[in-house]
Amino acid sequence: MSVEVREAPERNRFEVYEDGQLVGFADCLREGEAVAIPHTEVDPARGGRGLASELIRVTLDTLRDRDEQVLPYCPFVSSYIARHPEYAALVPAQARARFGLPSV
Repeated sequence: MSVEVREAPERNRFEVYEDGQLVGFADCLREGEAVAIPHTEVDPARGGRGLASELIRVTLDTLRDRDEQVLPYCPFVSSYIARHPEYAALVPAQARARFGLPSV
């Protein structure tokens, strides 16, 4: 199984491909000075393979490399950040409590 995450700026999202087939995406929309991630979706038939986690890891790494702030409205993304505290600093300090994240 080959997994690749690509940015699709024309669709305002990151996409995850498995063996060359689009199987999921994370919407990324500009909200003020931050990038909001309101929705993440992966084909349910491909669940349990870590595709959503890989999609979010690459998305957050890319946004961090660009010095972007993140608003994780999607519950999967906010729970991913809670489990991976190295990404908590991407969420503005004043917004962390709203997403159930501890202050850093």
